[in-house]
Amino acid sequence: MLALILASLAAAQGQALRLEVPHEPGLEQITVTWNGHERPLVRQGETWMALLGVDLDTEAGAHEAELSLTYADGRSAQRTEPIAVSAAEFPTTELTVEPRYVELSPEDQQRANRESGEIAQIYATVTPEAHWSEPFLVPIPGVSGGRNFGHRRIFNGQPRAPHSGADLRAATGTPILAANRGRVVLAKELFFSGNAVFVDHGLGVYTVYLHLSRIDVEPGQMVGRGQQVGLAGATGRVTGPHLHWGARIVDARVDPFSLLSVYE
Repeated sequence: MLALILASLAAAQGQALRLEVPHEPGLEQITVTWNGHERPLVRQGETWMALLGVDLDTEAGAHEAELSLTYADGRSAQRTEPIAVSAAEFPTTELTVEPRYVELSPEDQQRANRESGEIAQIYATVTPEAHWSEPFLVPIPGVSGGRNFGHRRIFNGQPRAPHSGADLRAATGTPILAANRGRVVLAKELFFSGNAVFVDHGLGVYTVYLHLSRIDVEPGQMVGRGQQVGLAGATGRVTGPHLHWGARIVDARVDPFSLLSVYE
């Protein structure tokens, strides 16, 4: 029987998982359905690979990933594998920001809605190939951890969505590097996020770099692992200079630092 190999069959809310399936003669295609979304695995040598994301709001408990395998002789096979999701602690953080980022004018609300739709369309696109072949890295060399991922945020006394990225301490002007090879799909100033860069790494994996003081890349550009994409800053809805480093795997909001561990 074909064996499914996961780096772990268990993950906490807001974490990434590496899914691997050994190759066998005649195997032409594998897709996985997870959280209602189907995506391809790509062959890398003698294994097929994809990354799965456990969204920070995924209910803790038993879940299933469904595999569909297609062979050159027309055969097909299906398999279901359990993934245990454990609960994570996400504290509440209260912040004070400029009132215009909490009580939006009609014009700013329209802009925020338009940008939200644009970002949703980006995340809904799954490039059927992996642009990367090396482990992910932290976009600021020497930084070993971030803050605030998953925190339930209250801005000026009003609850808002959970914080979907990690905040990395960085003075304005600190070089920000791409976490891995990928294609830039957005590089512009956004209402809440300030100067922003979104990179598509393929297979539904995206990393984002927000609140930059300067953007050094353009949409459509391929960037290498460790290539500078901009400089840290304090643009958009912020309380001070830092880098918001985020990661999405299809629609799952995951701690970007969990991308580092999928290759351990």
